[in-house]
Amino acid sequence: MITDANLATIFVGLLGFSVLAYAILDGFDLGVGMLLPMDNQGQRDEMIASIGPFWDANETWLVLAIGILLIAFPKAHSLVLQTLYLPSTFMLIGLILRGVAFDFRAKVAQGRKTMWDYAFKTGSFLASFMQGYMLGIYVMGLETHFYAQCFAILSGIGVTCAYTFIGACWLLMKTSAELQLKAKAWASFYLIAFAVGIAAVSIVNLAIHQRVLEFWTKTPYSFVLAIIPITVFALVVICKLVLPKLLQTHTDGIWLPFVIAVALFWLCFGGLAVSYYPFVIPDKLTIWETASAPESLRFILMGALIVIPCIFAYTLFSYRIFWGKATKLEYY
Repeated sequence: MITDANLATIFVGLLGFSVLAYAILDGFDLGVGMLLPMDNQGQRDEMIASIGPFWDANETWLVLAIGILLIAFPKAHSLVLQTLYLPSTFMLIGLILRGVAFDFRAKVAQGRKTMWDYAFKTGSFLASFMQGYMLGIYVMGLETHFYAQCFAILSGIGVTCAYTFIGACWLLMKTSAELQLKAKAWASFYLIAFAVGIAAVSIVNLAIHQRVLEFWTKTPYSFVLAIIPITVFALVVICKLVLPKLLQTHTDGIWLPFVIAVALFWLCFGGLAVSYYPFVIPDKLTIWETASAPESLRFILMGALIVIPCIFAYTLFSYRIFWGKATKLEYY
């Protein structure tokens, strides 16, 4: 039997899963967009072809996350959007720019394609940075003072590096020849940038939130929680050691960096989740203070139990159908 108290926990879990799914799935295609080499049209075409069947559907998880926040935690939704109205607008501009550029680059004359590739790259950077910036402001409890802005900028850079890393790992699997070697070099570089970003954001986060610091250092929880940073460090080291050896004699194991990237996203998100639970707005409002009426949540849950598995199944089906090396996109 699901109690009224458990309903809020279930919905914050669904919200967290939706956000994480979006960060991983749309993260790699945003990363691919930011990595577009503007001096090589052929490679740009191949890179965009690698995300062509997926990029639009990946954004479904963002819509789902915002919908859950609105319906299950309306007070939190109001406060978040009031504070993050401008960065949300810029993020949407970036996503719209990507969508327009993706369609127009396939239909305009060859000489004008570069302009839309620049638009696609710019939109990818704008959306990625703004998502990181909003995450930073959210972690600061929706504060907007000078130090909060500095942390938000640091978070924006960190998320941008994370997306470019997972995007490079995706290209390592989906492309071949010279572009695959480029993807290997990009993955190696942005792995370090991603790792530095994780360390910087984690240190600053512990420094500014006394409650979080006590939670991570208080026994016996500290021994269990230590698994997260230790595993993150181990995966970064493994990936750094594996990347130089890939493609030297064979293509075995080219999937491993992407799997490691996904694991790093899970671990980082898990670290944030355990740090701030049960707050839906860090150190300000708990999930129970902002949740909708239990009757509403029970009704919504019935729909969520139908919709979310359908989205998940469709996502798995699309990736299964279009798995393998990227092929040229054709429009009729």
